[in-house]
Amino acid sequence: MDFERDPDLDADLDADLEPDPFTHADYAARMAAAAQSAADAGLAGLLIAPGPDLAHLTGYRPVDTERLTLLVLAAGQDPVLVVPALEAPDAAKAPGAPALTLRDWADGKNPYGVTAPLLDVGGRFGVSDNTWALHLLGLQRELPATSYAALTDVLPMLRAVKDQRELERLAAAGAAADAAYAQILKVPFAGRRETDIAADLAALLREHGHSQVDFTVVGSGPNGANPHHEAGERTIAHGDMVVLDFGGLKHGYGSDISRTVHVGEPSAEEQRVHDIVREAQRAASAAVRPGIACQDVDRAARAVITEFGYGDRFIHRTGHGIGVTTHEPPYMVEGEEQPLVPGMCFSVEPGIYLPGRFGVRIEDIVTVTEDGGRSLNNAPRELAVVE
Repeated sequence: MDFERDPDLDADLDADLEPDPFTHADYAARMAAAAQSAADAGLAGLLIAPGPDLAHLTGYRPVDTERLTLLVLAAGQDPVLVVPALEAPDAAKAPGAPALTLRDWADGKNPYGVTAPLLDVGGRFGVSDNTWALHLLGLQRELPATSYAALTDVLPMLRAVKDQRELERLAAAGAAADAAYAQILKVPFAGRRETDIAADLAALLREHGHSQVDFTVVGSGPNGANPHHEAGERTIAHGDMVVLDFGGLKHGYGSDISRTVHVGEPSAEEQRVHDIVREAQRAASAAVRPGIACQDVDRAARAVITEFGYGDRFIHRTGHGIGVTTHEPPYMVEGEEQPLVPGMCFSVEPGIYLPGRFGVRIEDIVTVTEDGGRSLNNAPRELAVVE
């Protein structure tokens, strides 16, 4: 579908230039800070496989295969990146490569034998969550006295606090998602499939600078009662409530926004449920400030929904962290006592889900400031009526 351009957005789009890239000095500082955090946590070091942690620490984004690629960090030691020999030329071009020592291994050789001397200090290492079991078991065979722990357990806040340039990228991603939402309200919904609207959303995110679209949830009518419903072949009808949840990566950082719209005028009950969710989302966002526990954000949203009798219909946590991935620590959920710190960024997304009927969710990305919180999404939160 061809989209009508919004003249009010053109100036912002023209001004949204590619940000200055992170430098090797930035990556060196991140690696040094991570190694020190590991030491402070009583770890011998960190083992970082391809994925979001490696991208954050080095700027290197290799294809994740059965061949071992592993960043080894330990306080007081130079960072070492173990790579397959055939991938060494690409690794040497990574933004953080000047701050690294590359150690390659050839096909047919034992990569764990190459890596083991780097870990021969013994002790316990933090391991990125997405490390292949194949590789971890290989290291255990070489060094049976060495133990390992998932980073989510031992250093959950490794990427949680963003610096100013990261916040600028997250704000740009949020503004792009807002712009996509403004335009999707102008397309017809009734008589089209959920997959059609999802395709429109993906195209709009790309139009507004996203290099990667991670998800486009379109839950119409009863499908909206499933929080992670994937857009399907259901034809959207007049009278449907429609949950829209979409996002991806722009400048390497994530967007994630949810709004709920209605095809034609809503019933009094539908409007009331939406108003309750909107109030819960407002209360949770207003609760954000340094020093409170993550669970307090969840409690603020849940208290509102429970007060109006829908507590058992709010069936997920209130939020998740966001950065180089769209889901990462910290999590706004009961039992998470991690205090909020300026620079943390996470979603605030309460919902009510009525099985067989409809669902409502409203979501913004919020960052913690020195004296409160700031939303990185500013799209209207009222129940929009679409055609």
